[in-house]
Amino acid sequence: MIRSSIDLGTNTCLLLIVEWDPQQKAITCVLRDEATVVRLGEGVDQTRMLQVAPMERVLWCLKDYAETVQLLGGNPAETICVATSQARDAMNSAEFFDRIKNKFNFSFRTLSGDQEAHLTFLGGLLPGMDRDTAAVIDIGGGSTEIISSQGGHSVDLGSVRYTERYLKSNPVTDEEFWACQEAVDQELQVFISWRKKQLELTELVAVAGTATSLAAWHLGLMEFDSNRVDATILSRGDVHRMVEELKWRTIEERRQLPCMEPMRADVLLAGAIILWRALELLDFKDCRVSSRGLRYGLILE
Repeated sequence: MIRSSIDLGTNTCLLLIVEWDPQQKAITCVLRDEATVVRLGEGVDQTRMLQVAPMERVLWCLKDYAETVQLLGGNPAETICVATSQARDAMNSAEFFDRIKNKFNFSFRTLSGDQEAHLTFLGGLLPGMDRDTAAVIDIGGGSTEIISSQGGHSVDLGSVRYTERYLKSNPVTDEEFWACQEAVDQELQVFISWRKKQLELTELVAVAGTATSLAAWHLGLMEFDSNRVDATILSRGDVHRMVEELKWRTIEERRQLPCMEPMRADVLLAGAIILWRALELLDFKDCRVSSRGLRYGLILE
């Protein structure tokens, strides 16, 4: 049977279509795995409202996704559709999701931070990983989740949110950079006591666009290759070096980096800072990158 899921985040809208074996309760074949940068969370941190232009970008994206689901034998009405941080923050998100339901028959529900963290952990682990010794970090546009099999947290710390708050110059100034790092460190404090209680955690798995973009750049890929990305380990030093390089580059220069999505270039520095500081403060020497995540967790759930 065909199963499909959509993860509508603050920055990216992701579609997964798979063949599902109900007997084994397993994905047998990935038919389509797409990501589109729509930046739905643009301006939400300041206004608490979804803006007109981002909503239009989402509608164009979902029109294409609805056609793709039908083409591959699925049903938009049966697609598991969720929204995350930007929908939690925006006062007009329910009205927008009613429009989507009427136009495309996609029914969206807004996940809590805890639900997002749980599903991300479920979907982010790669085959062969030990769920008892691994934690997953999901750096989104509006929130960041870090979770293990023993639980975790979701905080309002994201690449879009913190770019809009702190990194306003092009290139960023030293003052902006240090203010952003200080704010990130403060937001991550909640995870320090969590980490101290889970010393058995030896592996950190990084999912979502920040991690996969850094991995593709690290590998020098000209085209995105999920198999190579999933085999990538980024050390704490690797991430710190990329943070320092992104800091002095303009947004236009970042767009020239290998495999860089143009609409991610402006927010990648904030995401990289979050990953670097999480590695430092939580004492992980490196992270394994996974191209999977929440959309896989939705199917597996």
